[in-house]
Formats: sequence, structure tokens, C-alpha cells
Amino acid sequence: MKRITAVIKPFKLDEVREALSTLGVSGLTVTEVKGFGRQKGHTELYRGAEYVVDFLPKVKVEVVIADAMLDAALEAIVKAARTGKIGDGKIFVSSVEQVIRIRTGETGEAAV
Repeated sequence: MKRITAVIKPFKLDEVREALSTLGVSGLTVTEVKGFGRQKGHTELYRGAEYVVDFLPKVKVEVVIADAMLDAALEAIVKAARTGKIGDGKIFVSSVEQVIRIRTGETGEAAV
């Protein structure tokens, strides 16, 4: 099993969720986060004063899937989250050793 962690622009969340749902992904976790990459934040004007916004709002989407679904899920996320502009985000893939559904005790892919 694999865990996909995608850090994306907040307004792309619904598109990414819908793209994963069409693949049969039954659940995901979403966290509002802040950070920066190569863009290093930006400056904004507020009440006549200019200030630097170091951390930009992002959304972290985490999903655990079967190995066989990995390529399709990655393609769906990239297609749904891409705007072509700087700050589109990143995707990280890591292995998951074990999953246990607390309510039923199911383990492995049956618990996903």
C-alpha cells in the first residue's frame, strides 16, 4: 500500500477530491496548512502599507491506496491540481506497512 501526500492550492481541493472519487478512492484526509517553496511568499498591500506574506495557504491531501492504483491516482491528482502557474504544489509517495480499521479489526487493503 502507498500513502500519497499532495500539497495543493486550496481552490483545487474539490477537483482533486472528485478525480480521486472517480477512481474509487473511498476516503481521504484534508488539512489546511501554510508553507512556501521556490516562490518564497509574496508582498501584499493592506491599508496603504506593504507587508510580506512568508507562508502561503495550502491544502494537504492524504490518501492511502493499493499499489495497483498508484499511477492512476497520481495522474488524476496532477491533472486536477495543475494550473500551470508557480505554486501548484507537490506530491509525495511513501510506503505504508500496515493499516487497521479500528471498528472492525480489518487489516491490510481490506481496511483501506
